[in-house]
Amino acid sequence: MRKRCDGWLRPEQRVGLRSRITCRDRNIRGGIDVLTGMRIEIWSDIVCPWCYIGKRRFEAALADFAHAEQVDVVWRSFQLDPAAEREPTATVAEHLGRKYGGGSEAGRRMVDRMEAVAAEEGMTWRHHESRPVNTLDAHRLLHLAAAEGGPGLQGALKEALLAAYFIQAANVADHHVLRTTAAEVGLDEARVVEVLAGTEFRDDVFHDQEQAYQYGASGVPFAVVDGRYGVPGAQPAETISQVLVKAWADTHPVLQMVESGTECGPGGCAV
Repeated sequence: MRKRCDGWLRPEQRVGLRSRITCRDRNIRGGIDVLTGMRIEIWSDIVCPWCYIGKRRFEAALADFAHAEQVDVVWRSFQLDPAAEREPTATVAEHLGRKYGGGSEAGRRMVDRMEAVAAEEGMTWRHHESRPVNTLDAHRLLHLAAAEGGPGLQGALKEALLAAYFIQAANVADHHVLRTTAAEVGLDEARVVEVLAGTEFRDDVFHDQEQAYQYGASGVPFAVVDGRYGVPGAQPAETISQVLVKAWADTHPVLQMVESGTECGPGGCAV
């Protein structure tokens, strides 16, 4: 049976690489260091289209990875626009047209291209109806999910929030939307209300973003595989698969047999 390490951690220990306790740390027996799993940390934002596409590509790579059951995926926070308002004021097309020039028509063409890429990954978006908003509270709930239920619950909430924004065109800054979405994946509603009413996990969100900058990330998605390999952007599944295999081999070396010598076996010893 696989031993998961997240259950060993207090909530404050789950945040950030510097305080990370790994399977390796908890499985030292007689001076032998045994690593039983692998961790993938992915920095992303709820309103980032390439982050959702990148998530699907990581999932495709993991589906073909021989050791997928021994991999934990941890979602780290990164706000593309920390100054964004909670109440939406413009469509994505209008926002893109202002930011990159060309007006709403140019913005609509960009959204069309993103929806086409999403369709290649099996997703049907309503991105033309999405409206950019502040994602701080959504990220705080992702930290709550990690603290309450580990990577599994956090991953379920991450998918639900991305679907709410890109597929349902919901306002992911609205507390009613956040409460409903969190409750649907199994978070305690009273706890969600408590977190949303205060500032809990706010510093954890900021710490995640600072950690990404320290790694040299300039945008998202950005992944760190087992603390060894950085994967910037929404890479193809094939590229991600190669990184997973390499990272696993680094920490789970296969025993190499040299030429056979004289030995004793269950049936006796050859003389």
